[in-house]
Amino acid sequence: MNRRQFLLASAAAGTTLMKGASPADARIGISTWSFHNYFTTTRDNNASPLTGKPWNLLDYPEMIADRYHIHEMEMVAPHFASIEVSYIKEVKSRLERAHSHLVNIPVDIPELEMGAGLSDPDTRLTEKIITACKKWIDVAHDLGAKSVRCDPGKINIADLKPTVASYKALAAYGAPKGIFVIIENHGGVGSEHPEELVELFKAVGKNCGALPDFGNFPDEATRQKGLKLLFPFAHAVCHAKGLKFDDMGIETMFDFPQCVKTSKSAGFKGVYSIEFEGEGDPHTGVQHVIDELRRSF
Repeated sequence: MNRRQFLLASAAAGTTLMKGASPADARIGISTWSFHNYFTTTRDNNASPLTGKPWNLLDYPEMIADRYHIHEMEMVAPHFASIEVSYIKEVKSRLERAHSHLVNIPVDIPELEMGAGLSDPDTRLTEKIITACKKWIDVAHDLGAKSVRCDPGKINIADLKPTVASYKALAAYGAPKGIFVIIENHGGVGSEHPEELVELFKAVGKNCGALPDFGNFPDEATRQKGLKLLFPFAHAVCHAKGLKFDDMGIETMFDFPQCVKTSKSAGFKGVYSIEFEGEGDPHTGVQHVIDELRRSF
């Protein structure tokens, strides 16, 4: 889908382009994951058929800047067509053309699904996974990002040594490049027991931290407890999740303003990257999250 098609599709969806941007928008980002069903590599099995061409990551910065006047981006690894130097240079060029900036890359790659991932006790396996993740640290550096998110796999809380060793290796590689290696509370990790992630951060030490996600908790009590624990370790980005909105555009699945309040109380200075994962038109869903953030700021 090209820029003109994107704008026409947006208008057809019944939403309007932003005529101005709030000063708070410098702290707001939009993840490509919000539109994952428009990319061939991440479409849900039950997703509705595409009415136009699949999206191309190269078009994304200008699409988002034109529609939302948002210039902070998060791009997930499966949406990159390549990590060849020429392609990464083109991605950077497209970001610069849109006066935009890449803040983080969620490194969702097959290698992290091998064995127990970065937590596997087999060092030969973890070395392969670490090598694959290092390539994305290089990509993040070349694109001017601040961090990469690498999932830990199946953590053995009784023996954190393999997990700690993997993240120490990644953190050491990322440090001279100015890249934080961050871990999100999702996929069974840190959602029900966020204190386990805190233990991991403390064990790894420098250049490893949190990617707090507002939505990835089983209940409100765990959410507020978890965010208070995680935000002191968040240096670059958090996920401002969008799940379900009422007719007034208010998030109904959790206390969104309290999540922002908790982040501010912890002194979080990073970007609030929007991940809309609700039903319906993601263009509208993303706008609802932008509006929630503006009200909360």
